[in-house]
Amino acid sequence: MTKKQQKKTTKDAVGILYNRYIKGHPEREAAYEAERHNLAVGQQIYDLRHSVGMTQQELAELVGTTSSSICRLESADYEGHSLPMLRKVASALGQRIEIRFVPSGSRSMAGSR
Repeated sequence: MTKKQQKKTTKDAVGILYNRYIKGHPEREAAYEAERHNLAVGQQIYDLRHSVGMTQQELAELVGTTSSSICRLESADYEGHSLPMLRKVASALGQRIEIRFVPSGSRSMAGSR
């Protein structure tokens, strides 16, 4: 077998698991994407908070909530991100919220009116 004929494999554990257990299963793909988005929101809040050298307690005081609420917002497992709370957090961190609609890639809504 030549190099061109060899099957390309991945050594990325997440990629292997995705290909084996998620890819091709629409419900699993949707759940995976939802988790990726929750992680991304939490990570952005964490990164922004750290970039300004703020503790969870300090951010909570600026937002008018508790440090445990900020902890939940930064958690990858948290699914309750509300736009009003995210706006408060963004404002306290000198940021603004930007929302975009992008194609999901799994199906098109064109013509489905």
